[in-house]
Amino acid sequence: MDMVKIGKFLKELRNEKGFTQETLGEKVGVTNKTVSRWETGTYMPPVECLVLLSDIYGVSINEIVAGQRLSETEFTNAAEENLSEALLLSENIYKQREKKLMLVMLISTVIAIILIFLIPISKDNMIRSMITVLLIIGLAVISNALNLVALAQNKERCEKKE
Repeated sequence: MDMVKIGKFLKELRNEKGFTQETLGEKVGVTNKTVSRWETGTYMPPVECLVLLSDIYGVSINEIVAGQRLSETEFTNAAEENLSEALLLSENIYKQREKKLMLVMLISTVIAIILIFLIPISKDNMIRSMITVLLIIGLAVISNALNLVALAQNKERCEKKE
């Protein structure tokens, strides 16, 4: 996806309609700075905004994502390419989230192990030490369980999009 090309096309469409960035922003529900970021290729409009822009400009979302008006043949080819790119992007985002969550699980487990070894165990405070160890283990289990739930939800969201 060539975001600069998309941005130039969005600017061209806005100018054809005679809108300022501020006017368009009001119609779409964003600031003029956001419109500017789209038009410079810094950011890609979210799906909801693509739908609104498509309606406002009278072009398809496929044409916006392609960054140009398309003939019927080009439209079909661009649709395939845009769908493939969107799926790859979605898969990459899923993998990045998965790596971050796994890293958090690893770090919380390592911290729990280190804390357990740092607890001084003596006969006088044996009950207190055991309670502390159990609390640390409990927190590590809860942390990792929450991360596993987040991983499962992330995977479920990703599968629904496909």
